[in-house]
Amino acid sequence: MLKASDIMTQDVGTIRGSATVAEAVKLMKFKNLRALIVTLRNSQDAYGIVTHSDVVNKVVAYGKDAKTMRVYEIMTKPCIVINPDLGVEYVARLFALTNIRIAPVIQGDLLGVVSEADILYKGDFLENPKVPLLRRELDKAIEEAIAIAEAKGASSTECIDAWALVEDLEAEATYQEGAKSPDTTPFQQFCLDHPEILKVRHEKAESAIA
Repeated sequence: MLKASDIMTQDVGTIRGSATVAEAVKLMKFKNLRALIVTLRNSQDAYGIVTHSDVVNKVVAYGKDAKTMRVYEIMTKPCIVINPDLGVEYVARLFALTNIRIAPVIQGDLLGVVSEADILYKGDFLENPKVPLLRRELDKAIEEAIAIAEAKGASSTECIDAWALVEDLEAEATYQEGAKSPDTTPFQQFCLDHPEILKVRHEKAESAIA
């Protein structure tokens, strides 16, 4: 499964918040970039971002002078940042929820930027759509959980862990599909025939808390 680090663009343009908007536009044109990351002033500072849209919507649209306006006047700070290990599908979901199109990839240091174009042109959603993949993993996990129950017993630690994985995959697949949870999950169906697993799992959970 692809991560943000697999599709990000490492050639990042950076600029100071005190630079003029004209300087920002010049750098964007020179490096053919849609956004610049505003650098940190100190270790406690947050990253910012200035985009094409910021320039067009906040400067050009109001006839302001880009030579006198400063980047800090139009930038977004703090900006949303992406963990390099975040799955591409979740990057896309974050973009959709926050209505952004580009974000810096940061893990301690600035590693790159990821954009809608990176998702579209470098992602593998055409070859490997996530929901069918999750459903295949779920079916396999259910088969393995049932096999473990038959071999080692429904109340065995291995069986409990196997069904925990099934529940995690079920939740993830349902979330990705944006669907309502099924009336009866595979685990609930299994519990109808093997109610002892619930007692053992409850005892295991209480022991972990204690």
